[in-house]
Order: sequence, then structure tokens, then C-alpha cells
Amino acid sequence: MIPRRFFHIKRVPKFHGSTLHSVKPSTSAAALPTHELLSKLGVVTYPRAGLVHWSKTGLLIQHKLSAIIRSRMDEVGFEELSLSLLSHRKLWEQTGRWGGTEIFKLVGDDCLLVPTAEEEITAYVKKHVESYKQLPVLMYQVNPKFRNEKRPRGGLLRGKEFLMKDAYSFDVDEGAAMSTYESVVGAYHRIFGDLRIPYVKAQADSGDIGGSLSHEWHYINETGEDTVFKCGECGHASNVEKTLSYPQEVDESAEISVRYFITTDKTTLICAYYPSNRTLEPKFIQNEVPDLDLNETDQDAILKEFETEDLSKRVVRVMDARLNSRSNFPDFPIGFINRSLITTLTDVPIVLAQEGEICAQCEDGEITATNAIEVGHTFYLGDKYSKPLNFTTQVPKPDGSMEQQNVMMGCYGIGISRIIAAIAEISKDDKGLNWPRSIAPWEVTVVEVKPDEERSTEVCKLLDDGQIDYRLDDRDERMGKRVADSNTMGIPLVVIMGKRYPVVEVEVRGKKYGDSWKQAYEEHKEQLDWHVEYDDAGNDVKHIVHKDGLATVVNSLLNDM
Repeated sequence: MIPRRFFHIKRVPKFHGSTLHSVKPSTSAAALPTHELLSKLGVVTYPRAGLVHWSKTGLLIQHKLSAIIRSRMDEVGFEELSLSLLSHRKLWEQTGRWGGTEIFKLVGDDCLLVPTAEEEITAYVKKHVESYKQLPVLMYQVNPKFRNEKRPRGGLLRGKEFLMKDAYSFDVDEGAAMSTYESVVGAYHRIFGDLRIPYVKAQADSGDIGGSLSHEWHYINETGEDTVFKCGECGHASNVEKTLSYPQEVDESAEISVRYFITTDKTTLICAYYPSNRTLEPKFIQNEVPDLDLNETDQDAILKEFETEDLSKRVVRVMDARLNSRSNFPDFPIGFINRSLITTLTDVPIVLAQEGEICAQCEDGEITATNAIEVGHTFYLGDKYSKPLNFTTQVPKPDGSMEQQNVMMGCYGIGISRIIAAIAEISKDDKGLNWPRSIAPWEVTVVEVKPDEERSTEVCKLLDDGQIDYRLDDRDERMGKRVADSNTMGIPLVVIMGKRYPVVEVEVRGKKYGDSWKQAYEEHKEQLDWHVEYDDAGNDVKHIVHKDGLATVVNSLLNDM
């Protein structure tokens, strides 16, 4: 016999709304910086710059977001684990990352606090894989990471500690790895779709993590520190480090600068010419000259390699697309000119893009620039980490013989604390926060005009039976303040038990992403004695119903939020 479930009333957290009184009445919640509003609401507190304490309310949001991510990663075959938050220097020395400037190293020890886990997960999987038949291996974890951020700011957006989902894939070859990459991209689309907030997937530079392919996942917002360009014609999106563009027209009067590069074998001098008022991006030149040495930047040392004529050495002149043959180019830097040794590349975009220029992907549409908050990143790593850590496996060749190959990897991150901060920033309005239902700390706040334990228990039981996530606010505060606190916290709905009980009121706070509730209303309005009040803009702001229909009404509204 299954024991009967014990029912207990869920109440608002202990410090709910406890510091809102410090906000001046003349100051709207929207006027407060979001990180300050989150602190005033008690979602998080900041004991020191870059550090964070999570309250019960913050944990409720955190757990809902993590559950969405876990569900979608599980769907594409990933398995959760939890690695140590400490990592020994040996692995990091093998990959060349021990000298990183933002690493927290333990004093008197050879360990660091992990900022990411490529080294540890590679070593972990390597110990367990004995045959290529065990691949792919797909694993993820949800836990804190640490970064020695010199200028922490924006609360959860840039701190010394942050909560992250990091996932890693290990495949037998590049084809299989790219298939895994695409499956994770699909999972990310579903994760961000679940969160209801519009997002952008943008082609990105791999940065310090490395690898040959990566995409950033952004929320568009004017407070964001990143810049995303999007084409109005083909829809291609990329961050500023990956956006190639052409000018609307060439400015022949523009002053021209030149920067010199050399190939890794020191046989070719690259002269990059670009408008002086633009920012050169060396990685764009590398698209044309793959063996460009980006580590050698000393201009005098580069030119010294070409002081004397040597028929084994060549010159490549790269002209930015904003220049033409009539532009006023600087003098050639070396003493000999043998035209047979010189190759000239023209119409090549090698500077950072600007809004209004022509998209290099379709060569038709104009690009627009928007500020954005990065909340996720997916990387195809190849053998960036498996090679230095000697993670190989025997793979059969077409002729039946075996060949030792590096395992191909991908890594996939989502900043859980950053998403919470970003959605708070994007969704807040003049009343305060306005969470989508999927990650609201709870879905319904229950408020009584006068305390009545029997009625409170009855209503909370009805909501609980309807699988609705509620909290009773029975604090010793005016009803108006309790409703206002719920609205400022961004709880989607408030249920009010007033003088007309068993008739109750449901006040709407949350944003609706659909109107399916109207169909439910037409089907049940007479049976449930369901009435709706609208504001001047035609928005439903209050639903009045008998308590027996409360769960039906609330669920109908929540389904659109």
C-alpha cells in the first residue's frame, strides 16, 4: 500500500521582500541597476565584489533552469557527472594553460580552482576508454567555476565565481564529432526556446579555449558587452571577431596604414594595408594565408628577415576591400622589388566590420550591430586537448588494419548564473522583474485579505493538486504590500482570497507568449463562473472564479507564460 502523501503549505522564503523598504518610493524598480534589484529582492547578495550568496529564492530559479538544461542534454545522450573543483597543475602544463592570467592558484600548492574542465574531463575519459567501440562518450556537469576577474562588475554577469553547465564530447573522428556538435546545437535551440526569451546563435572566434569552429549564444540587450552583427538579407549572425563585411563604397582619400606579418616557416612577408581609421583583425588575414604566424608581432624583427634578396622568399600584399589601386599606399618596406616574388590580394575584408556595410556571406544585405549578452558557447575542439594529453585510440582502416588516432572533442558551455542575470535584465519593467514561467522561483503567490488557516490550506491544496508551484505569503504585512512584493519579484500570478471567498481573484503579472487561455475560457466560463477584467489596452489583468475552478484557470494562464 502506498502511504498517503503528507501535505504541507509552501510559504514564501524567510527574507522575501525584506530589503525592498530601502528603495525610495520615488524610484521605480526598473530604474535600479538589475544587479542591485536582484540584491534588494534577496535573490542574491554580494559579500564582496565578484562573490555571490544565493538565497532560497535564487536557488529556486537556479534549480528550475538547471532542470531544463539537464533534461535537454539527457535527450541527446549526455550523461551527468561531477568533477572536482580542484585541478592539478600537471595537466594544465601539458596543454600550455597553467600560465593563464585569470586562474586562481592555491598558495603553497600545485592546484588551481577550475575555470573550465577540458583537462580534467579528458584525463577522466582517457582512463576509462579501452576501445574505439566505447565512443562516443558524452558527459556534462553543473557546478561552480572560478575566474580571477580583475574588474568584477554587473553582479552575476562578471564575477570571480559563476555557475555553469559544461559538457564535453569524445568521438572517433571528425565526422562523428561534427554530428555530435550539431545534436548539441539542436539541444541548445530547445533549451533557449524553453526559456521563452528571444536569442541569437552567432558564429564566433574560439578564443583561448581553441578549436576550429564555435558559436556563441546571445541575448540581445543594450547593456551587453558583446557586439553581434546580423545580415538583413540572409540572416547570418556573427560576433565582431568573425564578421566579414564589404564597404558600400571605397573612400579613395582615406589614410592608409600597413602592418607586417610573417609565415610560420619565415619564407613569406605579408603586408596588410587597411584604412587608418579602422581596426585590423589579423585572423581575417589568416583566412587568406593559413600559415600566418600570429605570435610574431615585432615589426622590425619581421622586416629584418627580408633585408637581402632571397629567391626562396616571397611577398604577399593584402589590400583591404575598402581600398583600391588609386589609394595612397605607403612606400614598400624592403630594398629590392622583384615582381615575380610578389603576390597581391585585393578586395579582402581584413578590418572589423561596421554597421551598414555589406554582408560578406551573401554579398547583398546590410549588416546591423546590436549589443548582446553572451550566455552560452559551443566549440568543436578537434584534438586541441586530446593531442597534448595523449588521448588516442586504435581505429580500423578500410583495409582492416588498425591506426592510432587522436580522439576528437567538443565542448559546450552554458552560463547558468549569467542567464539568470540576463533574463532579469531583459524582462524587468516598471514594476520590477518579470520572469518567464519556466524559471520563475514560483508560479503563484497566494495572499489572504485576513488570515484564515482553513481557507489558506484549502486553496493551497487545490493548487498543489493541480501541480501548480505556489507559495503562500502570510507575512505580517498589508495585503497591498504582499501583492506588490510578488509583482516586483516577477511572480507570474497572484491569487487573492478576499471577502467574497469562495470566489477568488487571480491577478496577472507575467508576460504572455500566446493566448490559448481564451479557448479554455470559452469552454469553461459558464461552468466555473469565470469572469475576466481588462485594462484600457485590452489586456486581461484579473480573472475571478470560484475556488473549485481555480486550478483550471491558473493552469490555462500559465500555459501561455
